[in-house]
Amino acid sequence: MSEDRAVNGLDVAGALTLLRHGEISVEGRLVDASNATLFCEICHDGRTATCVYKPVAGERGLWDFPDGTLAGREVASHLVSEATGWGVVPPTVLRDGPFGPGMVQLWVDTDPDVELVDVVAPNALPVGWLRVFDALGSGGDPVVLAHADDDRLRRMAVLDVILNNADRKGGHVLPLPNGTVHGVDHGVTFHIESKLRTVLWGWAGEPLRDTELEVLQRLGSQLEGELGTQLGSLLTRAEVRATQRRVDRLIADSHLPFPGDGWPAIPWPPF
Repeated sequence: MSEDRAVNGLDVAGALTLLRHGEISVEGRLVDASNATLFCEICHDGRTATCVYKPVAGERGLWDFPDGTLAGREVASHLVSEATGWGVVPPTVLRDGPFGPGMVQLWVDTDPDVELVDVVAPNALPVGWLRVFDALGSGGDPVVLAHADDDRLRRMAVLDVILNNADRKGGHVLPLPNGTVHGVDHGVTFHIESKLRTVLWGWAGEPLRDTELEVLQRLGSQLEGELGTQLGSLLTRAEVRATQRRVDRLIADSHLPFPGDGWPAIPWPPF
């Protein structure tokens, strides 16, 4: 666990305490979100921060995920992220709030000058970026979806395979002013069927690094112990077992996967 990592000036342990016990005041709503997503201030013991609150009551039903489970999946994603030591997902808890139980996640301020995922003209592809796919833009001109060849994104890509993330859009990749890169919106994760949809396919087929394999081996052991127990309070037993199988498969294959058949590989829209 990386409890001493700072996020918006708070260490992770302090942020989690604030999120669990703080008084939530709703400031507004993020209208572009598909589920009810509220921007809030949270205060506890002299500390104040901003956060996102997604009440379970505001979740829109999905045909392939059980109703009322998205908030728990977001928290489970944070737990797995912390277990890897990569700190991809901001501090996230499940608790009661002004509109009932829901997910509460620390708000992170992004660096507007940093782009890590983009759709560009083929001749404007930044040097060193990885091409994901070629397409035609709204005006019929050729475009390329691509992302930076960046270790922070690569860790996110590996985590998404573990989580079986069905919605890694470019807009869910948040570069912070301190150089950290966070990923958000993990409500459609942990399905027992393969549903990986992501804009981070640039490393598909590449061998996993020794450091990544070490993290996966450690994570596999944690899933058999306390981490598996924690996830069991948020997910079904079948979903926890499927997570373990994905980790085992990654270790056995020792490569990042290619897109599978029978399921869209890219979320739409990609941002």
